[in-house]
Amino acid sequence: MGVTSGMTEYSLTTRFWFRASRIASPRTPGVSTRALAALVILCSIGVPSTPALAQAGATTANARPDTSVRDSLFTQPYTDVDEWRDTPVRHRYVHGGFRGTETRFSFYFPPAAQYRRRFFQHITPVPDNENLAQRAPLGEENKIGFAIASGAYFVETNGGGTFAPGRSAGVDPTITAYRANAAAARYSRVIAAKIYGPHRPYGYAFGGSGGAYRTIGSIENTRGVWDGAVPYVVGSTMALPNVFTVRMHAMRTLKDRFPQIVDALEPGGSGDPYAGLNEEEQGALREATRMGFPLPSWFGYRTMGIQAFGVLYQGIVSSDPGYFANFWTAPGYLGANPPASLLRARIQHPSTLAAVVSALEAAQSGITHVEAKGGVDDAFEALRGEAGKRTVGFRLTSAPPAVDFLGGDLIVKTGAAAGQRVPLDRIAGSVVVLGFADPAVAAKLAPGDSVVVDNSNFLAAQTYHRHQVPGPEFHAWDQFRGPDGKPIYPQRPMLLGPLFVQSTAGSLQTGRFEGKMIVVESLWDREAFPWQADWYRARVQEHFGAKLDDHFRLWYTDHGLHGDVSAQEDPTHTVSYLGVLHQALRDLSAWVERGVAPPASTSYRIVDDAQVVVPPTAAARKGIQPVVSLRANGVTRAEVAVGTPVSLVAVAEVPPGAGKLVAAQWDIEGAGTFPLEARVPSTSRGRSELRTSFTFRKPGTYFPTVRVISQREGDASTPYARIQNLDRVRVVVR
Repeated sequence: MGVTSGMTEYSLTTRFWFRASRIASPRTPGVSTRALAALVILCSIGVPSTPALAQAGATTANARPDTSVRDSLFTQPYTDVDEWRDTPVRHRYVHGGFRGTETRFSFYFPPAAQYRRRFFQHITPVPDNENLAQRAPLGEENKIGFAIASGAYFVETNGGGTFAPGRSAGVDPTITAYRANAAAARYSRVIAAKIYGPHRPYGYAFGGSGGAYRTIGSIENTRGVWDGAVPYVVGSTMALPNVFTVRMHAMRTLKDRFPQIVDALEPGGSGDPYAGLNEEEQGALREATRMGFPLPSWFGYRTMGIQAFGVLYQGIVSSDPGYFANFWTAPGYLGANPPASLLRARIQHPSTLAAVVSALEAAQSGITHVEAKGGVDDAFEALRGEAGKRTVGFRLTSAPPAVDFLGGDLIVKTGAAAGQRVPLDRIAGSVVVLGFADPAVAAKLAPGDSVVVDNSNFLAAQTYHRHQVPGPEFHAWDQFRGPDGKPIYPQRPMLLGPLFVQSTAGSLQTGRFEGKMIVVESLWDREAFPWQADWYRARVQEHFGAKLDDHFRLWYTDHGLHGDVSAQEDPTHTVSYLGVLHQALRDLSAWVERGVAPPASTSYRIVDDAQVVVPPTAAARKGIQPVVSLRANGVTRAEVAVGTPVSLVAVAEVPPGAGKLVAAQWDIEGAGTFPLEARVPSTSRGRSELRTSFTFRKPGTYFPTVRVISQREGDASTPYARIQNLDRVRVVVR
């Protein structure tokens, strides 16, 4: 396909432009541009003269030439900061942007002696701030420190500008999807050549969740900009909103049953999470499991919440308003013949606004909000606005009924905003907290206005996935097909999933790209179900065929969740996958630059339509994560008397070519602090046996946990590329 005016580079896939007033989708004659604008928010002059540093990496022996076509929107770059900094490590900071656009960038260059002719570029889930990396703590999460320790300079942008609800109508989504990031990547090479001497740096993009969509869209829709990519916690074209709706349906239906479900799945449990559930409850759990929700991840049911669904909900309402009326009236929808649990959860509470609640007042009352840091779990919070400078909710004259409220609407009956529906995030007594509301609408609300707190539409959204059955390649939806392959529930006139992805990434994933890619996926991921990485692998396989292994790897992280953070909410259940991500970037650069093939993809199989299962041993599992197996007195469930010593034995292994074990830690009583360090007696085969014993002085049920860490070079002192895994056992002390 040739060059198209206004496009960033040569096209490798079909473009999806949303400039007209309506767009086509697989099932609909059109969706309004304003509705698509609501989806967009989901995602998503020369250098001052300075003395040149040493000519580090000036040769271009192995560098691929930049064959990309310049984007006509980004022709006037400028820099406004160029200075040396010492935090988090010594680097040269360059900040700038492109005249005539909202695009801004930050580049972080290492001293010449540390530079190895490459850059790493982080792509955030939604357009964000170009200085996010400066806010990160020291250590594993610090992208600047990691990049420079890896011989790379670091690139970040604001993704073309932050788009808030009500502001993004008419914006070309390809700008925020990849064009702004591509322009910054290309210009970073100009700066690098001025600093280090003439050369073409290799470039590698990485991003998670919505950033994974944008990373894949970037490398699939460009040529000559990035040499490789590491998308992580990847979703499919049908992920949104369906991974959230099925999860919320289960959360509502099973809210009183999760303790027994979790206990059944813990080490030494019955292994049957369906035992003791009634028909409705079994159906909800089975539906979520067959859609791909990882069963062990229900351990976090108390705190997992609804993540980004507050934004997605607005996209559904804007794009398919007829669904919500049909849900409560039309045959084939759950609300037309509602179970008692659904009726108990429904709120339609009339009241009057008594007072405006500011961010400061909410914080003082303990109603706080997450600060957006550009991570995959919190980037969407940036869409709420600046805390402390806005209205976050309202106090009502009467409190709504006490139910497990996951979200809903404030329907305004009187006043300046009469007729509006304002999304709600939560209820705290008589205070209703706003969700992703249009600030202009919220500003019109005033004390004395008559309102109704109503979660009818939000409840309806929880089974939306049943009415979004895609093609047969999406096996997770087989549960909603009859023997003839046709959907058993009424279907909506369009599939929203592809529209969300198009708005975020600029196109649908095709698997067609130049260069190399390593995908990092988590086996316990609640937001990007693990099977979706395999779905994308299949797209890549269609493109590369027998040459797949020359271009692609897929590494699963056991006990990994969605968030790209070091600290885990419950470290005795999950581990950070940042070490896997770090090593993927380093292995990707070695693969591209020196032809050093990385370790093999993780071996896995998909069972029960959508559950990903990996082998129990490191040699069979492959990938790069160590595998550890723990036993208490030789079993996964030990029962002992108070004062009786318990023998704990763990066997840890590292997959071939994946490095060495460098640390092992024990948490015997489940505090999550891992206070005991274990000596790691590694053998030449990368296998270690760890032993300890413990005497419990009080009766109770304990879950001793061992966590092991490997590192490719065997460096126990570095904070980077430390790859973790853990195992648990149950000890019942009587």
